[in-house]
Amino acid sequence: MPAEKLPAAAHPLDRLSEADVLAVRSILEKAGMLDDGTRFAYVGVEEPDKRDVLAFLPGAPFERRVRVLLLDVTDGRSRDVVVSVSGGIVESVREPDAERDGRLPILDAEFAVVEEILGGDAGWRAALAARGLVPEQVRVAPLSAGSYDHPGERGRRIIRSLGFRQDHPRDNPWAHPVDGLVAYVDPIAREVVSVIDTGVVPVPAECADFDDPAYVGPTREGLRPIEITQPEGPSFRLVGDVLHWQNWSVRLGFDAREGLVLHQLAYQDGEEERPILYRASIAEMVVPYADPSPVRFWQNYFDAGEYLFGRYTNSLELGCDCLGDITYLDVVLADELGVPRRVRNAVCLHEEDYGVLWKHSDGWTGASETRRQRRMVVSFFTTVGNYDYGFYWYLYLDGTIQLEAKATGIPFTSAMTHREPEFASELAPGLGAPFHQHLFCARLDMSVDGPLNAVDEVEARALPLGAGNPYGNAFTLDRTRLARESQAQRLADPGRARAWHVVNPGHANRLGRPTGYALHPEGQPVLLAHPDSAVHRRAAFAAKHLWVTRYDPAERYPAGDLVNQHPGGAGLPSYAAADRDIDGQDIVLWHTFGLTHFPRTEDWPVMPVDYAGFTLKPVDFFGRNPGLDVGAVGHGAASDGAASDGAAGDGHCCG
Repeated sequence: MPAEKLPAAAHPLDRLSEADVLAVRSILEKAGMLDDGTRFAYVGVEEPDKRDVLAFLPGAPFERRVRVLLLDVTDGRSRDVVVSVSGGIVESVREPDAERDGRLPILDAEFAVVEEILGGDAGWRAALAARGLVPEQVRVAPLSAGSYDHPGERGRRIIRSLGFRQDHPRDNPWAHPVDGLVAYVDPIAREVVSVIDTGVVPVPAECADFDDPAYVGPTREGLRPIEITQPEGPSFRLVGDVLHWQNWSVRLGFDAREGLVLHQLAYQDGEEERPILYRASIAEMVVPYADPSPVRFWQNYFDAGEYLFGRYTNSLELGCDCLGDITYLDVVLADELGVPRRVRNAVCLHEEDYGVLWKHSDGWTGASETRRQRRMVVSFFTTVGNYDYGFYWYLYLDGTIQLEAKATGIPFTSAMTHREPEFASELAPGLGAPFHQHLFCARLDMSVDGPLNAVDEVEARALPLGAGNPYGNAFTLDRTRLARESQAQRLADPGRARAWHVVNPGHANRLGRPTGYALHPEGQPVLLAHPDSAVHRRAAFAAKHLWVTRYDPAERYPAGDLVNQHPGGAGLPSYAAADRDIDGQDIVLWHTFGLTHFPRTEDWPVMPVDYAGFTLKPVDFFGRNPGLDVGAVGHGAASDGAASDGAAGDGHCCG
């Protein structure tokens, strides 16, 4: 299906439009806030208070506000601005204190600037000459600096830079890291603060041009075409930004920082539309590296807060990124001059068969029934430097919600100085890849049957042998209410099947139990950096699998608002320090999940997709199996097209 045309905002949560971006730029220009040195670091919808959104009636007027972060590249001045598009005015302007509040995100423009600055620096040129190189042979990765309180960096916007040799325009530079060398650059002053050179290390020579048939070799044969068709069209419909599918409804949003955002996710249960999630997004991710060497100890990247991974979203291609009967959504972003930039096919919507939903062959009654599971998929892919990330939200026929992150791309490389490294894997002769983690944080603004929810930690417990368990077979379930924010900072425990049930104490099912949804974590390692480290101070959210906080519209990001060069302590630690009551309140769950990556030779030169995520499952939310009414698939019949209209099918099922 062709990409849809974005309408003018008709709802307070509508995605950013070209008209919004143009209006914002015009308002700022008229207010005298733009000049040749002004760059737009972020432009996004300033979402209204939740209560106002929930009270909104279609067609009613509303205030359209947009938040803008402005950076002056001539003097480093930062401004945090809220513009009223409806009123045509600048509503507020704040100038963050960079040393206390952090700095604005990395600009695209700084990628080229840093390479240019280093090319003219005598110290950098000398270090390259010692390796038989000139700047024209070396691509520079401009990397977020973190916060290490180096005296020479105070008051400066800093970018740390590692070099990679490129032998020709199509050569993959990641195959040739120029190791033992790092530069610290101030892009505002346009000067190199320092060059750290720990000595010449041989540059790995083997090429890794993954798009070159001469490197890849002959294409394998024998893969026959797979065709996925829906002759009657998809079972979902899209009304503006609202997706409707099989009792589900969800409003789709998109943000330059968070990427895809789900709003007002609800399930139609008979005559009642039952809310589950008010807002869900991947609000942050951090990629900390394990190499403590003098040129690499600082490597940790917050891809949402420092780079705004939403703005690097890909234009998806049918047959490559998505397969089947696909509907795409375009998204509108603002470039760094405040001009609208439309990303074609940024979000992919489609259905997938997902095997068996339920099945039983009964020896007593002779009944034999099978139903097929399918899921609604809403996804996007973004490329941040060397890594590519796909984020896939799944809605299932049985009321399950799932998020799957897919990590692929190229591992960040180093040069190997010895064969049995402690902190890196050898991927090719002389080529290393430091150990690292990919830790994502989902912000889940819960609304299970309404805004007042609570969280129970639920886990299995084996009983000891004794009077109550004479044969040793007994185990039970422990349930602990997390009543305050100080209690709700938790680790997963897969050995005890630990899950967190979000329940509505004021809403019971037909058996008298509170309705709920359970967050099932994968329980992989959290942040492995030492608690006293700089990255731990800045990424404290990643030290726990779960945080629960009281809803506050200002508390949007787990590592704080401005992450770049922030000294630490912002975000979840500061939110939870209030130790608010969260029992039967309007609450937000923050869930850390991800991968701990010890690279292997199979990850080179491009890493096969690795997966991480979590699942939200209904627990006592429905009165019975919500997939009971899914129609059977008749012999030779099309897959559950009739079932999408509630038909029961012919009572038979193909094997």
